[in-house]
Amino acid sequence: MKFGVVIFPGSNCDHDMIYMIEQIMGKEVVELWHKDTTLKGLGASDCIMIPGGFSYGDYLRSGAIARFSPIMQEVIRFANEGGFVMGVCNGFQILCEAHLLPGVLLRNANQKFICKNVFIKAVTNNTVLTAELELSKAYQIPIAHAEGRFYCDDRTLESLRANDQLLFKYCNSSADLSPSANPNGSLENIAGICNQGRNVFGMMPHPERAGDKALLNTDGRFLFESLINQIESISHAAAY
Repeated sequence: MKFGVVIFPGSNCDHDMIYMIEQIMGKEVVELWHKDTTLKGLGASDCIMIPGGFSYGDYLRSGAIARFSPIMQEVIRFANEGGFVMGVCNGFQILCEAHLLPGVLLRNANQKFICKNVFIKAVTNNTVLTAELELSKAYQIPIAHAEGRFYCDDRTLESLRANDQLLFKYCNSSADLSPSANPNGSLENIAGICNQGRNVFGMMPHPERAGDKALLNTDGRFLFESLINQIESISHAAAY
């Protein structure tokens, strides 16, 4: 299994993501520049990651320009054909701008950039990203964003609930949901979602920044382990 990591002008978490995948998880990475027009051989058994940062300086709106990069046309095609795609922070914003995920990421409720460790809990096991996570456990994952407040209209929220598309919610260290555990004012504490096809994922917290023991936090590994194990299991089954 290989990972493609998309790099835009302004990406600043691309090497964090590459380090996590290569050095911590031991998987091969293919770097995808924003002007590339192919996925360099990545296929159905691989996964494309869109990392955090400030693509194109976050001009107009976070992710609004990156969505029109040449590489994104290939990412959209890949996703529409069932390929696995995951966006973190700015990557989540880009996926929403590309209409691969519903909703929008608005300015934080306190109108400030927030950078700190928070806790999230998985609210479903029905995706490759969350299949191996404990639903009663609080995972400590860092955030670093100014526009991370997830919002959608009532009809979209109802659809997300009905289709089990909510992946993560902000919680406290005991895995309890409360307004005080919500760092940015996201609707219903939502920290991550997926598409109806369950192959496109977006989350604001940075699991790639919670993998190295030197950081005294390795909770991010659980997400990557689930993602890798599940995709490789699917690929192995398909081969037979």
